[in-house]
Amino acid sequence: MTTSPSAVAADLAAPGVLDDGVAVAFEREGFARLAGVLDVATVAAFTPIVADVAAQSEQATIPQQQRSVYQRAFVQEVNLWQRIELMRPLVFSTKLAQLAAELLGVDGVRLYHDQALVKVAGGGRTPWHCDQYYWPLDTDRTVTAWIPLQDVPPEMGPLSFAVGSHRIDLGRELDISDESERRIFRHPHWRELLIDHAPAVAGDVTFHQGWTFHGAEPNTTDRARVVFTMIYFADGTPLLDPETPGQQFDRTIWLPDSEVGNPVQSWLNPLVWARDGRHRSTLAGLPPVDDRIGTLEPSR
Repeated sequence: MTTSPSAVAADLAAPGVLDDGVAVAFEREGFARLAGVLDVATVAAFTPIVADVAAQSEQATIPQQQRSVYQRAFVQEVNLWQRIELMRPLVFSTKLAQLAAELLGVDGVRLYHDQALVKVAGGGRTPWHCDQYYWPLDTDRTVTAWIPLQDVPPEMGPLSFAVGSHRIDLGRELDISDESERRIFRHPHWRELLIDHAPAVAGDVTFHQGWTFHGAEPNTTDRARVVFTMIYFADGTPLLDPETPGQQFDRTIWLPDSEVGNPVQSWLNPLVWARDGRHRSTLAGLPPVDDRIGTLEPSR
């Protein structure tokens, strides 16, 4: 399946439109599964790029049995927009950023970073966790857009969500590991939460809040599960004084030139969409690609 670059760009720049009630449900449940957000041909344009990045990742050279729980869950490569020009239209899609902002109920969103998350054939399960444990951002207006670059049936490990878990502190001080998951399962409110295990379809996009607990089953197939994500936060969010090793790492790597207590607005966190149109020069104002940038792996 092929499509022209202009058609891909047009799809990614089209206005994002939410059905009635979706933003309310997102606030109540902590996540939203939006069907048919992107054309299947648009998604297919990025699948081989992300798959190739994962195949050439240094992490892929580590034998599966020697990997950490985090590494067995997926091969992760970050900030592809800094290294690969062809990824920039997806990362800076105004359609996806507008949807993120509308779901959060804010007037603009900035990019935290992007991620390739490829669960290889036979890849392990992703333990239950919440992402914002790692983010030194003084807000709960954060969201991840999880974009399957192919159909993801149950046997490939689609993302599952604990409905309403963003409103309960099940273990927000925990990183992602088997032991932290066991502690989450022991929380008295865990059994009260419904779990959404829906499969994913190419062209669909899920959005989940930073404090929403989520996980994924193993990939038991002989094919890789190729997924790409962007993390957004509300424009005007102040930098939080880091409280955990993960937050200290992220503060150094992803939030340069930002001061604790002041709004994050560094070159690495551009404004991707704003209601007043200030985002319109985002792509034109980006630095040139550089293979040396963004290759550090989070210590998780």
